Amino acid sequence: GDYTCTFTYSAQGGTNEQWQMNIGVSEDNLFFSCSVWRPQGKSYLFFTQFKAEVKGAKIEYAMAYSQAAAGGQSDIPLKQEEFEITETTVSHREGKFRFELSKLMIVAKTPHDEL
Repeated sequence: GDYTCTFTYSAQGGTNEQWQMNIGVSEDNLFFSCSVWRPQGKSYLFFTQFKAEVKGAKIEYAMAYSQAAAGGQSDIPLKQEEFEITETTVSHREGKFRFELSKLMIVAKTPHDEL
């Protein structure tokens, strides 16, 4: 539809890591979601930076994780100071981000006409 999600990053290391990206719109068309993650759980990439950007919607909720749930392990969220959220982006925070990222999740509210 009218929504896009872009994930840009810079990383070192890691070989043949499989990553997935999912984009969806709620049935009532009010919410747009975007997720990027490593299904195997923890990524061994050394992320120097990352940024996810949505277009056509405003971020309502976002969370970044150093480890994604897999094999009985739970998601482990990044500390709040490691990343920042604006109306349209989620990105690493220079000097605070600890170079680990395995999952990023965004839920954004789509613009709609009030009746």
